[in-house]
Amino acid sequence: MHNHLTRRGLFKGLASAAAYAAVGNLPGLASPPQDAKAAPQNAIAPAAALKRLTEGNARYASNQPNIKDYSAGRAARAQAQYPVAAILSCADSRVAPELAFDQGPGDLFVVRVAGNYFNPDNLASLEYAVEVLNAPLIMVLGHTNCGAVNAVVKDLKKHEPLPGHIYLLVDALRPGIESALKAGGDPVEANVRHNVERLRRAQPVLQQRLTQKKIDIVGGVYDLASGHVRLL
Repeated sequence: MHNHLTRRGLFKGLASAAAYAAVGNLPGLASPPQDAKAAPQNAIAPAAALKRLTEGNARYASNQPNIKDYSAGRAARAQAQYPVAAILSCADSRVAPELAFDQGPGDLFVVRVAGNYFNPDNLASLEYAVEVLNAPLIMVLGHTNCGAVNAVVKDLKKHEPLPGHIYLLVDALRPGIESALKAGGDPVEANVRHNVERLRRAQPVLQQRLTQKKIDIVGGVYDLASGHVRLL
């Protein structure tokens, strides 16, 4: 009986530790555990974080990714996370930010929504990434042949009823695309730029961190055919 209670207590303790790790270092709570002898991997300048992503993408596009042991560090990652960047990515199944930037588990904080656009929910997630997890970089990542963007283009040219709630997606993306189409611009690129600017103006967290030069917010377009990410 004593051993049974001890094991049960151990499992409860592990569950509590996992719950603690999930909230990380929210205001009023202690910081998540880390190796006191080494700075966390995201204690770097925004430019250094961007360099890490661009170098990783070059490896991925040339089919020379770093060999990774995904089991390594699993126990440590259960205690805390230190992402080097937050990615606002499209939900397209062909876009995998961790692969595209040759990063491992715990390296990227990825927020995904069809059309990679700004809304209150993903803004809150990105604020969490930079304010609580100290990610020094946010990238809005669009991609070629984006179905969400194509739906907006089609709707602007010939308005037709859309099934279910897809119209909400089209309505959200339209402001960043419509003017670009009239000017003959690329709608995917225009959508990325539009949402980068919206994030850069987002108060209070992102704008404040930008002013303090603690983060940068950039845009990129992932080419499905080549694997290259083109920075905007």
